[in-house]
Amino acid sequence: METIWQFDLVHFWAAALAFSILMYVLLDGFDLGVGMLFGISGDAGLRDRMLRTIAPVWDGNETWLVVIGTVLFGAFPAVYAIFLSAFYLPVAFLLGALILRGVSMEFRGRSSVRRRWFWNLGFSGGSFAAAFVQGAAVGALVKGIDVESGQYVGGPWDWLSPFAVFCGLGLVAGYALLGASWLVMKTRDDLREWSYHWLLRLLAVSIVFIAISFVWTLLARLNITDRWFQAPMLLIVPTLLLIAGVGGLLWSWRQRLDRLAYPMAALIFFAAFIAFLLSFWPWVLPGDLRFDQAAAPPKSLEFLFYGAGMIVLPIVVLYTVGVYWIFRGKSRPLDE
Repeated sequence: METIWQFDLVHFWAAALAFSILMYVLLDGFDLGVGMLFGISGDAGLRDRMLRTIAPVWDGNETWLVVIGTVLFGAFPAVYAIFLSAFYLPVAFLLGALILRGVSMEFRGRSSVRRRWFWNLGFSGGSFAAAFVQGAAVGALVKGIDVESGQYVGGPWDWLSPFAVFCGLGLVAGYALLGASWLVMKTRDDLREWSYHWLLRLLAVSIVFIAISFVWTLLARLNITDRWFQAPMLLIVPTLLLIAGVGGLLWSWRQRLDRLAYPMAALIFFAAFIAFLLSFWPWVLPGDLRFDQAAAPPKSLEFLFYGAGMIVLPIVVLYTVGVYWIFRGKSRPLDE
């Protein structure tokens, strides 16, 4: 019975980790995307309205990053140790970028007009840096990292490769697409049309990145390609979801269906996420470490389940649902 319970808890925490990563990508992804689009626009009025669409939710979105770190540390300490050893610099860059954009959001409204450019640059630059290092880390995982006897044996810059850089830029484009779809859903008039203008361009760029990264992975015979060749049917569901997301987003753009834009952009990310999961499971690091091998002892998993699993995680979910329900609909001007 204890073995079955341990097995179930490993699966529970693996599912909780996957769910938390997906929530972070979909939620913090769009406000990082808005931050990058903020840097493209030169209109101060449009910039202020962009910030109002994410002001009620951006800090709550980053809560999911804390949940990811907590689950890794508590439920999969071996993964946590290897990941931090391999990606110490990207994690440091990510945290610095998130701090910079958070500080910039608060300080730009309290600084003089002459000095506001500095905080504007900090907000858009921090958003770009955070998105880039996340994509680069994913690219490095797909490419593979050097692990021996459960320990990372590579150097501090091994994560940085042409493939990782390409994946970083791809996620920048993808987050910007999420941001544009969010602005379409939340804004009116000129900002809405400006967002639709960028939506189509970013969709085209994102599709190019997805296609090239897929071909690159195949040609380079990276770690996950063995799974693709052994079970090509695994790619059918993600491919269908991707086609549905792209088609739905194009339909939203053509018919100006504001409420459809963000769900369809999110579906594209969901398709990529499902492809990633199917390519890796049950491995955390293909060929080196499985989830059950990386799990904490049964008593630790059980303690974490009754604390974080039964109390903290549901509270974060309820908080997220509540905030988005309260601030649903179009963002209103300050004078309304």
